[in-house]
Amino acid sequence: MSETTAVSGRPAFVQQLEAKLGQKLVRLDEARGEITIEVLPENWLAVAAILRDDAELHFEQLVDLCGVDYLSYGQAEWDTTDVSWTGFSRGVEGEGPGRFDWADRPHPAHIPRRFGVVVHLLSVRHNRRLRMRALCTDDDLPGVPSLIGVWPSTDWFEREAFDLYGIVFEGHPDLRRILTDYGFVGHPFRKDFPLIGNVEVRYDPDKRRVVYEPVTSVEPRVLVPRTIRDDSRYDQAQAEAAAERKK
Repeated sequence: MSETTAVSGRPAFVQQLEAKLGQKLVRLDEARGEITIEVLPENWLAVAAILRDDAELHFEQLVDLCGVDYLSYGQAEWDTTDVSWTGFSRGVEGEGPGRFDWADRPHPAHIPRRFGVVVHLLSVRHNRRLRMRALCTDDDLPGVPSLIGVWPSTDWFEREAFDLYGIVFEGHPDLRRILTDYGFVGHPFRKDFPLIGNVEVRYDPDKRRVVYEPVTSVEPRVLVPRTIRDDSRYDQAQAEAAAERKK
């Protein structure tokens, strides 16, 4: 089968996915040469098995798995539209991760759920890659079935997502923290986790031991922008490069 079907003009691989996954497919996106599919958590295992076992798909390798927190997704603390191209601004809006009050937390309009799980798959046989995502149905206790039975390499990836995001992988044989210390409070990659942390550790010479205390020595601040801003200084260089390629 050719990569592009002459009748529809759509990639044959996309049509294969739609035909084989059917109603289990929530959505399929093509962007920048990459294909992303979204499925419901209850179909997570079934779709994974199809992607691995079907001869025309044959995604025999899971390359990566990660959690995602979509809280405040698409928002930025940096001024981007009302500043000059020569200006430089710090994060001043106070809406970024770790800086908003929980009662007034931002909710992205186009993401129905807060937490998601994303896997990247590789088919060595067909030389293809695929991204698969599921949005967890419960924001308070997010979870999806474990993929260890389909791709054993997902073991530590799922433990990492559990540690950093608090996402529970049902059926995982050894789901425990893998990166943070014993007794760590919270999940550090969640957007509502304070940038300065919940506690700090120091040695108390009077008690002659290490003590945990609320953080008081660090003020939260934002130094890295989350928004890409167009800069007119590069327009001329891009135009010259395009003209050079046409020669």
